[in-house]
This record gives sequence, structure tokens and C-alpha cells, in this order.
Amino acid sequence: MLSFLEPLIEIEPKFQVIIDTYGHPIITTRPSGFVALSQLILEQQVSIASAKACYDKIEKHLNGFTPKLLLEVSDEELKACGVSRQKISYIKNLALCIEENKIDLESFHSKTEIEVYSELIQLKGIGKWTAQVYLMFCLQKKDVFPIGDIAVQHTMRELFQTETLEEMENHANNWKPFRSLATYLLWHHYLRKRNR
Repeated sequence: MLSFLEPLIEIEPKFQVIIDTYGHPIITTRPSGFVALSQLILEQQVSIASAKACYDKIEKHLNGFTPKLLLEVSDEELKACGVSRQKISYIKNLALCIEENKIDLESFHSKTEIEVYSELIQLKGIGKWTAQVYLMFCLQKKDVFPIGDIAVQHTMRELFQTETLEEMENHANNWKPFRSLATYLLWHHYLRKRNR
């Protein structure tokens, strides 16, 4: 067993059952910053493959992907790359906030989960799920529980007989300060059980 899993498994032995059944989860990371946050916005309500194709078209068209380049390009050009008008406004707003120093993504590394989350959800187009996924994958924050995630909800019902979001949240509070790791295990169970 990987040593970093031990404290969580002591709290919640059912996670050992997941590992015994499906092996250890692969914990992926992403770089932090403007590109990563923009990609998460593009991924909202579409497949990752579709969002990646869209991002690749923008990057090729602009010959890069920076706040400055995004603000200089027309909405019509971005629409031609497959971006919806709503997401264009979200990404451009993010670019503007960075250019005008209203938000400093680099400072997030030294801030707590709650501080970063509070700043992110103030931004247009960044809701709870996007903020939480950024915290987990891009900043590797240790204690994040994306309760809005459908796979997390499904697995919580299946393994812990929790029905309401409040019950799920209360149960997950037992896993502090390892809720990100717990979430990776919940996702791992959900995907492997479905051969994905």
C-alpha cells in the first residue's frame, strides 16, 4: 500500500476495499495558470476531447494562448474555433482580470483551499465544480471535495448509503484533511467498475 494512503484508510477502511478490487488510482496533475483555467472553462458541459480540439484550434489561430492574445482577437474568430458565445465571455473576462491585476493566479500556490476557492468563484463562468477541479488537479490541494460531481454523488450513495448532498458532505467531513485523495478513490471506483 502506498504510504500516503494509510492515514485515509485508517479513517475509512472501505477505501482499502476499492484498492484491493481495482488497484491504486492514477492521480493526474495539470499545470496551473491561465491556460489550465481556460481549458477547464472549455470543458464545461462537453467532452474533454471536444474541449481539447477547441483549445488546439484557438492556440493555432492565435499562435499562442495568453491573456493579451485572447483580448486582441474578435469574438467571431473565437466562435469560428468552436467556442460558444458564453464561454468566449468567460475566457475573455478571465484574461481581462489577469491583465488588470484583479486576480493573481500565481499567488494561489501560497493560499489555502478556501481562499483560492473564494477568489475563483467570484469570476464570471467559474462555478463550484470548476474551482474545485482547479484546486485538485492544478494546485494539488489536499482537502477538496467536489460534491457537485455526479460520479462522486453516485459512488457516495453506493458505498456509504448517503442519499442527500448534506449527508454526503457530512460523511466526507470525516476524511479531512484528505478529501482530495478520497475523491480520487471515489472516481477510481466509479470508472473502473464501468471499465472506463
